[in-house]
Amino acid sequence: MSSTRVLVAGASIAGPALAHWLHRRGAEVTVVERAPELRPGGQAVDARGIAKEVIRRMGIDDAVRAACTRTLGGHNVDADGNILETYRVEDNEGDGFIAEIEILRGDFSRVLYDHTRDNVEYIFGDHIVDLVQDADGVDVVFASGAERRFDLVIGADGLHSALRAKVFGPHEQFVRHLGRMLAFYTVPNEFGIDGWLLDFVDAGRSAGLRPVPDASKAMAVLSFESSDLDIDYRDIAAQKRLLREQLAGLGWLTADLLAHLDDAPDFYLDQVAQVVMDRWSNGRVALLGDAAFSSSPMSGQGTSLALIGAYVLAGELAAANWDPNVGFAAYEQRMRPCVEANQEIGRLHTRSRDADVDFAGEWFADLVDRALNGVELRDYDRD
Repeated sequence: MSSTRVLVAGASIAGPALAHWLHRRGAEVTVVERAPELRPGGQAVDARGIAKEVIRRMGIDDAVRAACTRTLGGHNVDADGNILETYRVEDNEGDGFIAEIEILRGDFSRVLYDHTRDNVEYIFGDHIVDLVQDADGVDVVFASGAERRFDLVIGADGLHSALRAKVFGPHEQFVRHLGRMLAFYTVPNEFGIDGWLLDFVDAGRSAGLRPVPDASKAMAVLSFESSDLDIDYRDIAAQKRLLREQLAGLGWLTADLLAHLDDAPDFYLDQVAQVVMDRWSNGRVALLGDAAFSSSPMSGQGTSLALIGAYVLAGELAAANWDPNVGFAAYEQRMRPCVEANQEIGRLHTRSRDADVDFAGEWFADLVDRALNGVELRDYDRD
């Protein structure tokens, strides 16, 4: 009997992580990525709670830790740079505001790609333009003109998932904006950043600097409120104009950070948003990571959810003998309580910039525990 053929859309973190587990469970995996190559840099992402155990089971723990930013902690500062509050990487056993495992998105993507490329087919510079599914499989047409048939198709192509729009409906139906825009980009480290993140917040706007593995550089992170703002996430020039307009007059080092905007090699700006769906599958097509259940950067858990979801999705499909109806349903059942806890944390952290939220309460500790450890990691190797 031939192997189950699975097409995964997206080669950032969720896609290659899923490819690893699908191959390990016996599937024949193809990953298609719209970009011509792996995208470097990007925001610092974290792994917390049981996501760290998923990394260990993947056999990439050493590689991931070697690529970490090695951030020691963070300081909230005032406009004059005076420290108001300090967070350390040791807080909450490495699962606090600054995570023990913190790595640039592009570096994590590279680790996953290097770990899977010998066993997985990667196609860069192409994407799905059409697909038709029937009872036995999915016929896919690529932008390159290639046509292929797969048993299953998984969308791991992020918040603006093109696959989700094709199969489930328009973005507006599922994307919930949380009233904030977030931008980040690499700048020269002329600010003396040495292992410690700095963050300045004033009247709904913020500017920050964080360390990256290359000590000659740092990452600028900026945000501002935006209740109804909609932008073209591919129009970089318009995004930079918007950022300058919205952060004009913000104190601390903001003007110095904006001065490097036009030279930034990896500028990114987007709405802080969540994806809320009644179901993450439709026939033989399913979604994973931000495409299915973005919890927003304010949760600090997007990467953890992607890693855990990849582990569970591949495991439940294999346990169901690759029956999508059974496997996808089990995946959703196991993941949804954890996803909902993380999305609630994302909403709370967005509100906390402007309102009092009692993060010291026992209710919040319970919510965090569900968010970090709310999925039982079934041992699919033994089952």
